[in-house]
This record gives sequence, C-alpha cells and structure tokens, in this order.
Amino acid sequence: MSSATVILMLAVFGACCVEAVEALTIVLASGTTRGWRSATEGTAAALVVLGVLVGAVGVPLIHYVPIDALRVLVGALLGVLGLSWLRKAILRASGHKAKHDEDAIYQATAASLRASSGTRGRRDGLGFAVAFKGVFLEGMEVVLIVISLGASQHRLGYASAAAAAAVVVVSTVGLLVSRQLSEVPENTIKTVVGIMLTSFGLYWLGEGAGVRWPGSDLAIPVLIGVFAAVTAASVALLKTQAPAPARLGPADDGGVAT
Repeated sequence: MSSATVILMLAVFGACCVEAVEALTIVLASGTTRGWRSATEGTAAALVVLGVLVGAVGVPLIHYVPIDALRVLVGALLGVLGLSWLRKAILRASGHKAKHDEDAIYQATAASLRASSGTRGRRDGLGFAVAFKGVFLEGMEVVLIVISLGASQHRLGYASAAAAAAVVVVSTVGLLVSRQLSEVPENTIKTVVGIMLTSFGLYWLGEGAGVRWPGSDLAIPVLIGVFAAVTAASVALLKTQAPAPARLGPADDGGVAT
C-alpha cells in the first residue's frame, strides 16, 4: 500500500468521523424525543442512499472519464472542500468563530422536536425525516470526498472502507455511552483533514495539468507540511487580532447542525 493510499484513507476516515459525530447528535435527539425505531429507520435509509450515490457516481468516473480530466476535476473539488474546512477551523482555533458545541446542538434539536406536533410512537414521520436529513446532509460531504479521493487514485474501495470504518467506530462509541460525543476534538480533526484535502487537491490538480511532482507521491507529505505551517501561522496571526463576538447556534455552519 503506497503512502498516498494511506494518507487517502486517513483523510476519509477523519472526515467521516467528524460528520458522523455531528449526524449522531441529530439521530440521538430524534431517537430520545420521537422514538428510536423511526430514528433508526431514517438513519439506515440515509446510509443506503449515500452508499448508492458512491457506487452510481464513483464507478462511472473511474471507468469512463479520462484520467487527466478526472484529476483536474477532483483536484479542484478537493481544493474547494479542503480550503472551506481550513477556513472554518482557523477561525475557530483563533477565536474568531464559535467552536462546534454538540451539547448545545442536541438540546436545541431535542427542544424543537418536543415542541413539534404529531403522534409519537413506533413509527413517527417527523423523527424519520429529521434523522434521515441529518445523516444525509452530513454524509454528502463525505460522499464527495470518498468519490473524489477514491476515483482520482482508482482506490474507491479503500476510500469506502475507511468511511464505513469511521461510521462503525462513531456509532459503536455513541451506542456505548448513549449520548452525543461532545468530547471529540472536532476542530482539531477538521484542521488535519482540511490540510490533507487541500494538499491532495493541489497535487491532483497539478498531475492533471501535466505537472510532474518531485518524488511523485512523496510530494503529498511535503504539501501537507507546507499547508500545516501556513495554517499554524494563520492561527497565530489571527490570535493577535481582536475576534468579533461569536454566538453558537444549532446550525452554526448552515444546514442541519454542521
């Protein structure tokens, strides 16, 4: 297994862990307030749809899109995703943006569900919809990452396995502790994954454009080091500036508690 494949799997695993933790909060809120059967069914349905999307989009990309065009497309997509994650992580680490609070998100979601009308029971439409929407929306970024990284290196199976492993780990821990995982260092993980995605994005964009990186795949760890240094410098610089007052809401990043 090459170093690029190992880094790919770590990036997918980390990204999926973050999104799975956030989705778990929504599922727990739905299950405790509207019923576990509906929440479980909504979660399972969303995971099936996400899995189908990976197969339906990822496999054709690998087999039918020219490799150079695919790498340019993948590189651009990963760059956008990675820089977006890094921007939020830098702002949070420097105090310019409120950090993600799973406890606050859980309480707000649960309060909203309790206040909603409708019959609570073994099959609850609202509980199903909230769980499905939460898992699906949080999972879409992971799907994009799995497809992008997997297709660019023809390692869709490895990327999918890393994502599945993250879901199993987070679900198992959540089941054992029976609560939202507010202790997980989400911002740290997002920072690391953002650096990895941005590095992969630049690497594949260059590959698709005809750049021959010194050392081939060994250039990826070097790019990771460069972006890590830039990220650390950015956090240090922003910490010297007075942050604007920040208040965390249930959906701080837009969407459903992302």
